[in-house]
Amino acid sequence: MRLRNRWFWIAAGVGLALDQLTKFWVAQAFELTTPPDSMPIWPGVFYFTYVTNSGAAFSLFSNNGEWLKWLSLAVSLGLIALGLKARLPNRWEQVGYGLILSGALGNGIDRLLFGEVIDFLDFRLIRFPIFNVADVCINIGIVCLLVAALREPPKRGE
Repeated sequence: MRLRNRWFWIAAGVGLALDQLTKFWVAQAFELTTPPDSMPIWPGVFYFTYVTNSGAAFSLFSNNGEWLKWLSLAVSLGLIALGLKARLPNRWEQVGYGLILSGALGNGIDRLLFGEVIDFLDFRLIRFPIFNVADVCINIGIVCLLVAALREPPKRGE
């Protein structure tokens, strides 16, 4: 039996593995303290900073984010069904949806197991909120879907 949407599953697996491995490393290598434990990678620009977030992006809903674990689960199940049932027409869509699945699963696993998400990627140059690999996967997945939507469809006979 041939696996449908091969690039979807590859992107989902690689993204989820990178997310969970980096979060595990951060939890082992840093202390969860106030102020947060931080290590400069490029001083003044980029740091690894260990924080947790019980909310969504930019800490939205952090005081009432219990429903986010159920949203992550619903999105993940919907994307898994898409990967199993639909024939995604090109690699851009397969990788895009796969990366979004990896991000939803990665943060969803954290919410279900721990009630919060580990964040550690800290760009201080632009004072951006601290985020994680799952968030990166979701955003790259969205870019892939935009590329797929903006590409010209192949002409008949080509």
